[in-house]
Amino acid sequence: MQFKRLAIAVLAAAPLLAAAQSNVTIYGVLDAALSKEDTGAPNGKKTLQLNSGSQSSSRFGFRGSEDLGGGLKAIYNLEAGYALDTGVGDSALFGRRSVVGLESAYGTVTLGREYSPIAAVAAASDPFGQGFYGSNLSAFGSTGRLTRRLSNSVNYKSPAYSGFSVLAAYSAGEQVSPTVPVTADSLNLRGIAGQYANGGLYLGLGYHEYSRLAIGNDKEMAFGAAYKFGDFEVKGGYLVADPTGANNKFQQYNLGGSYTMAANKFFVTYQQNKVEAGGAKGNAVAVAYTYNLSKRTNLYASYAKMDNNNTALFALNSSSTNVTPPGTAPGSDPSAFTVGLRHAF
Repeated sequence: MQFKRLAIAVLAAAPLLAAAQSNVTIYGVLDAALSKEDTGAPNGKKTLQLNSGSQSSSRFGFRGSEDLGGGLKAIYNLEAGYALDTGVGDSALFGRRSVVGLESAYGTVTLGREYSPIAAVAAASDPFGQGFYGSNLSAFGSTGRLTRRLSNSVNYKSPAYSGFSVLAAYSAGEQVSPTVPVTADSLNLRGIAGQYANGGLYLGLGYHEYSRLAIGNDKEMAFGAAYKFGDFEVKGGYLVADPTGANNKFQQYNLGGSYTMAANKFFVTYQQNKVEAGGAKGNAVAVAYTYNLSKRTNLYASYAKMDNNNTALFALNSSSTNVTPPGTAPGSDPSAFTVGLRHAF
């Protein structure tokens, strides 16, 4: 009888033991804002839009881990983006992040689509937290800019030793039958970054080398710093993309800060963009404000304006949207004002 009772107790506890070994979390962000946008083009009109993801890109995801014993864990993360205003998903279902990996006391290795080493430095040093118009996301994505996410990648993140940690990545271009003469190494990317965090201080430096062309490599670099003291935080960064060829270098400087007062948070940032070709230069000033209704819900407002010289077409970028002058109107000065609501779950 005692044996039967013990067997029943073990069977009843089995689901609890399994839950202790593995777990899954469903999470997401819903962000929508009314925006008054102006590309600054001659004879252009200001437009009122309902946008998704002005402070944070709207998304949902699944992440979790399984305890494999001996300090080793299996980890995974699938994250999908979508437009809250239309309900339309991103072109790639889990294009934001899709990785599986192993985590131990010696570091974390992930395989799949992952954020690049430079992306980590840029995220930690952007005064706007890569949200709101005027964020440093304008340095990523388009031709001649830096690389934020890596498909077909193998990635390593070390533990922190006395505040220091290292990120390393290799992204395979997977060029089997190229249409033009290129090296076998074409479209492969190698990246590394070092970070230091101690108390309120953060310092980061990252470098990518992208084998894009038959001769020569594209180079990318990021430096970032941040310091938090009391309710104030100051952040700044320098981002560079230097594609193969003459006069192609893109540079961006960001400097700003924030102040928290109870449920209120105030932001200000200055940004400068430059491209060697044609001497294009644009300077942007932006401000933002958030008010926390709870730990997961906040209201926000922001305003930004870019002042382009007569050869520049630099845009203002928020977390998911941008205001870009038309290609036929160099020298246009885009601006945007937004009021929005953000909820995280």
